[in-house]
Amino acid sequence: MRGWGNDQETSNRYSPEVRQRAVRMVLDHGGDHASQWAAIGSIAAKIGCTAETLRKWVRQAERDAGQRSGASTEERERIKGLEREVRELRQANEILRKVSAYFAMAELDRRSKP
Repeated sequence: MRGWGNDQETSNRYSPEVRQRAVRMVLDHGGDHASQWAAIGSIAAKIGCTAETLRKWVRQAERDAGQRSGASTEERERIKGLEREVRELRQANEILRKVSAYFAMAELDRRSKP
Protein backbone atom coordinates (compact mmCIF):
# COMPACT_ATOMS: atom_id res chain seq x y z
CA MET A 1 0.00 0.00 0.00
CA ARG A 2 1.36 3.42 -0.86
CA GLY A 3 1.09 6.26 1.62
CA TRP A 4 -2.03 7.62 3.24
CA GLY A 5 -3.50 9.54 0.33
CA ASN A 6 -4.84 8.56 -3.03
CA ASP A 7 -2.39 9.82 -5.66
CA GLN A 8 -4.91 9.27 -8.47
CA GLU A 9 -7.55 11.33 -6.67
CA THR A 10 -5.09 14.16 -6.03
CA SER A 11 -3.79 14.20 -9.59
CA ASN A 12 -7.35 14.39 -10.94
CA ARG A 13 -8.27 17.28 -8.66
CA TYR A 14 -5.58 19.60 -10.03
CA SER A 15 -4.86 20.13 -13.70
CA PRO A 16 -1.34 19.46 -14.99
CA GLU A 17 -0.99 23.21 -15.59
CA VAL A 18 -1.75 24.02 -11.93
CA ARG A 19 0.68 21.35 -10.74
CA GLN A 20 3.44 22.58 -13.07
CA ARG A 21 2.89 26.19 -12.04
CA ALA A 22 2.97 25.33 -8.34
CA VAL A 23 6.19 23.31 -8.74
CA ARG A 24 7.77 26.12 -10.75
CA MET A 25 6.80 28.61 -8.03
CA VAL A 26 8.45 26.43 -5.37
CA LEU A 27 11.62 26.06 -7.42
CA ASP A 28 11.74 29.73 -8.41
CA HIS A 29 10.89 31.19 -4.99
CA GLY A 30 12.60 28.68 -2.72
CA GLY A 31 15.28 31.27 -1.91
CA ASP A 32 12.64 33.71 -0.66
CA HIS A 33 11.85 31.34 2.24
CA ALA A 34 13.86 29.84 5.08
CA SER A 35 13.68 26.39 3.46
CA GLN A 36 12.12 24.58 0.54
CA TRP A 37 9.57 23.14 2.97
CA ALA A 38 8.59 26.69 4.02
CA ALA A 39 8.17 27.63 0.35
CA ILE A 40 6.09 24.50 -0.22
CA GLY A 41 3.85 25.30 2.76
CA SER A 42 3.32 28.88 1.64
CA ILE A 43 2.56 28.04 -1.99
CA ALA A 44 0.38 25.04 -1.12
CA ALA A 45 -1.83 27.28 1.00
CA LYS A 46 -2.20 29.69 -1.92
CA ILE A 47 -3.26 27.05 -4.45
CA GLY A 48 -5.44 25.09 -2.02
CA CYS A 49 -3.59 21.80 -1.71
CA THR A 50 -1.75 20.23 1.19
CA ALA A 51 1.95 20.84 1.63
CA GLU A 52 2.58 17.10 1.39
CA THR A 53 0.82 16.94 -2.00
CA LEU A 54 2.91 19.80 -3.34
CA ARG A 55 6.08 18.25 -1.86
CA LYS A 56 5.35 15.04 -3.82
CA TRP A 57 4.87 17.04 -7.02
CA VAL A 58 8.17 18.85 -6.45
CA ARG A 59 10.05 15.60 -5.74
CA GLN A 60 8.61 13.99 -8.89
CA ALA A 61 9.57 17.04 -10.96
CA GLU A 62 13.09 16.78 -9.55
CA ARG A 63 13.21 13.07 -10.53
CA ASP A 64 11.91 13.91 -14.01
CA ALA A 65 14.66 16.54 -14.39
CA GLY A 66 17.32 14.06 -13.24
CA GLN A 67 18.06 16.08 -10.09
CA ARG A 68 16.90 13.32 -7.74
CA SER A 69 17.21 9.55 -7.92
CA GLY A 70 14.13 7.47 -8.59
CA ALA A 71 11.75 6.64 -11.40
CA SER A 72 10.65 9.45 -13.70
CA THR A 73 6.98 9.95 -14.49
CA GLU A 74 7.49 8.23 -17.85
CA GLU A 75 9.18 5.26 -16.19
CA ARG A 76 6.45 5.05 -13.54
CA GLU A 77 3.76 4.97 -16.23
CA ARG A 78 5.65 2.26 -18.11
CA ILE A 79 6.01 0.20 -14.93
CA LYS A 80 2.29 0.57 -14.17
CA GLY A 81 1.46 -0.58 -17.70
CA LEU A 82 3.76 -3.58 -17.41
CA GLU A 83 2.31 -4.50 -14.00
CA ARG A 84 -1.20 -4.32 -15.49
CA GLU A 85 -0.11 -6.55 -18.38
CA VAL A 86 1.44 -9.08 -15.97
CA ARG A 87 -1.82 -9.18 -13.95
CA GLU A 88 -3.86 -9.76 -17.10
CA LEU A 89 -1.52 -12.50 -18.32
CA ARG A 90 -1.63 -14.25 -14.95
CA GLN A 91 -5.43 -14.17 -15.03
CA ALA A 92 -5.43 -15.56 -18.57
CA ASN A 93 -2.99 -18.31 -17.57
CA GLU A 94 -5.17 -19.25 -14.60
CA ILE A 95 -8.22 -19.48 -16.85
CA LEU A 96 -6.29 -21.63 -19.34
CA ARG A 97 -5.10 -23.95 -16.52
CA LYS A 98 -8.67 -24.41 -15.28
CA VAL A 99 -10.04 -25.00 -18.77
CA SER A 100 -7.27 -27.48 -19.51
CA ALA A 101 -7.95 -29.38 -16.28
CA TYR A 102 -11.69 -29.40 -17.04
CA PHE A 103 -11.18 -30.87 -20.51
CA ALA A 104 -8.63 -33.39 -19.22
CA MET A 105 -11.14 -34.61 -16.64
CA ALA A 106 -13.89 -34.73 -19.26
CA GLU A 107 -11.62 -36.81 -21.51
CA LEU A 108 -10.84 -39.23 -18.65
CA ASP A 109 -14.54 -39.57 -17.87
CA ARG A 110 -15.30 -40.26 -21.53
CA ARG A 111 -12.62 -42.94 -21.78
CA SER A 112 -13.67 -44.69 -18.53
CA LYS A 113 -17.31 -45.09 -19.61
CA PRO A 114 -18.08 -48.19 -21.72
